[in-house]
Amino acid sequence: MSKALALTLGEPAGIGPDITIAAWARRAELALPAFYVLGDASFLARRASNLDQRIPITSVSPREAAEAFGAALPVVDVGIEATAAPGIPDQSSAPVAIAAIRAAVRQVLDGTAAAVVTNPVAKNVLYQSGFPEPGHTEFLGKLATEFTGVGARPVMMLWAPELAVVPVTIHLPLTDVPRQLDFDLIVETGRIVARDLSTRFRIKFPRLAVAGLNPHAGENGALGIEDRTIVAPAIERLRAEGIDARGPLPADTMFHPAARARYDAALCMYHDQALIPIKTLAFDHAVNVTLGLPFVRTSPDHGTAFDIAGTGRADPSSLIAAIRLAARLAQEQQVAAATVP
Repeated sequence: MSKALALTLGEPAGIGPDITIAAWARRAELALPAFYVLGDASFLARRASNLDQRIPITSVSPREAAEAFGAALPVVDVGIEATAAPGIPDQSSAPVAIAAIRAAVRQVLDGTAAAVVTNPVAKNVLYQSGFPEPGHTEFLGKLATEFTGVGARPVMMLWAPELAVVPVTIHLPLTDVPRQLDFDLIVETGRIVARDLSTRFRIKFPRLAVAGLNPHAGENGALGIEDRTIVAPAIERLRAEGIDARGPLPADTMFHPAARARYDAALCMYHDQALIPIKTLAFDHAVNVTLGLPFVRTSPDHGTAFDIAGTGRADPSSLIAAIRLAARLAQEQQVAAATVP
């Protein structure tokens, strides 16, 4: 690609810096697409030294990053010094992480970056700084709306070659899920997933499998009425709109190999219903993809892992998968845009 990917620093005390350095060090071996880091060049140089990785790091502008990538890890400074030690967040953690996300979104919308890849953040650290959003995904939607003036409805999808899952409700206590789950939420989520699977993943006729909320998809009301009164009518609406959606299906029979072969993405009613199967099947290489945004965003499907930050034990596989998928989706988006009359 002529443009590099914008990769955020993430929580500086976590493993984001470690896996970023490890990914760049393997760039030639893995034929990785060019990326640059939004953060603090001096901080990354110190972390690389601590990891005994003697790599060159250079400060660049976003437009210079692709050319610089082969010879040095390109860094676009966000103007905030990162000072956190591995495993120990400090007062710099939230400001530098948030500034990197804001800058990445602005640059991809300005056309200076191909896509956004985000390193993990620590929600509790962000919350202590006054961060008002539930998480990364919601913040990206807010920024997209702020920068474009057009409302965005972000949808989280966890993707791996083995399985793609979408939690319809995300970061909610389990007791709140039935109160938040409604017809419109399921329909809107299904529409966005079907559209983005078609335009970004180039699946001509996406197939959606929709899980029931309750055990056995409610047993026709014997184990809860939500599947009959909320989930089933939403599926009927999606089908009426020409979307290939099936369900509500018992979640306990949706994820074996023969079942997975019959759909392109599974819509699940709550967080763990979606994330347990994909983390079981693809823990080290699943990718978090945000659908519904006017730009491509991917992220590793893991957290900050404070306990191993700075030790050299962090596995960069999920970040590498996220970088590769972001480049692929950005190219597909570019092709799709070029073919629109």
